[in-house]
Amino acid sequence: MSTDMSGEFAIFNRRESEARSYCRSFPKSFVKAAGSELTDSEGRTYIDFLAGCSSLNYGHNDPDMKQALIDHIMADGITHGLDMHSDAKAAFLTAFEDIILKPRGMDYKVMMTGPTGTNAVEAAMKLARKVTGRRNIIAFTNGFHGMTLGALACTGNAGKRAGAGPVSLNDVSRMPYEGAFGADIDSLRIVEEMLSNPSSGIDAPAAFIIEPVQGEGGLTAASTEFMQGIARLAREHGALLIVDDIQAGCGRTGTFFSFEEMGIEPDLIPMAKSFSGMGLPFAALLIKPEYDIWGPAEHNGTFRGNTHAFVTARVAIEKFWTDDSFQREIADKAEMLREGLQRIADEIPGATLNGRGMMLGVNVGSGELAGAICARAFEMGLIIETSGANDEVVKVLAPLTTPQDTFAKGLRILQDAAGDINATQKIAAE
Repeated sequence: MSTDMSGEFAIFNRRESEARSYCRSFPKSFVKAAGSELTDSEGRTYIDFLAGCSSLNYGHNDPDMKQALIDHIMADGITHGLDMHSDAKAAFLTAFEDIILKPRGMDYKVMMTGPTGTNAVEAAMKLARKVTGRRNIIAFTNGFHGMTLGALACTGNAGKRAGAGPVSLNDVSRMPYEGAFGADIDSLRIVEEMLSNPSSGIDAPAAFIIEPVQGEGGLTAASTEFMQGIARLAREHGALLIVDDIQAGCGRTGTFFSFEEMGIEPDLIPMAKSFSGMGLPFAALLIKPEYDIWGPAEHNGTFRGNTHAFVTARVAIEKFWTDDSFQREIADKAEMLREGLQRIADEIPGATLNGRGMMLGVNVGSGELAGAICARAFEMGLIIETSGANDEVVKVLAPLTTPQDTFAKGLRILQDAAGDINATQKIAAE
């Protein structure tokens, strides 16, 4: 954290809330961004392996999205339209229907919520309760779903929950995510037994909410078998299945939706982060048509739908998802990432890889160690952060469009940083 009260940081220290966080890990003022790189006010360029926490899957300032947005603005295109019809919204919905939904055999209504992921999660929880007439939501250990009170009730992290103060975070039952109690403990069986036992104390659920890969929970990735099991239990108990694809979606795990190859059909899918394509605030809830029972304005908000985001999201869909070439590029980089991170894990006793696709990290077993590696990487020109209950995972969220040479350079920096910290710790131990 910068404590400099003079110069360019003075206004931040004097006026910005203590709630700020990322700037404490990266105490620089950034003035420019392009592709997979950020440039600070002193002219130094950093490779970005954070990408707005997966809000910039297509990189910073994609030239085609940028030009489309400039053209829209210069033509006096709609900026804010509540939920009124517009040409930009129609073009986005048409592209989403034709390029994303139909080829995948998916039929969902698109509900524009408030502009961030937690808004989409809140809408999903409210709708599930309205549909079923039940209150209880089944959430999972290490899950993260947002910071507003309903979504926060489904979030496991104690530090995040503490931000709510003494208010009750209720109507949620916590179940073990796959592997939460160790590889030899069958988490799915525990969930099944708790729900089938009438004396377990678990109320009949309105919904299950789950991340196929836990973005803030340490990049733990659920298996197909576990996800299918949860989907089965939801059906058996008359509950809806909410798959939170806010961080894992939009190509991050290799396919547009993180669950595409799992053979499940979620009832509700919160989307945000890279859904806009360009890092603009935009969230939506995908709803199976039979559950689209809201009355007009029954769930609304002033900023439901971002017209500028409609413009850039359409370009992102048309540019990257019309065929499978981008998906194949992601697969190639994911293998490159796995190999690079495995080299780091091989040098740190007990370290393992967590995650899937381009949502991968190294669990080094210690938040102190992971934090030191990330801090050293930043000194060397790489922006990267930690994840996990104890911040023990060095988490890579590089833009999916990162050129291979830049990606390789970033991985080398990370390997060197890990080597430096590992060597320092060995010397200290001796």
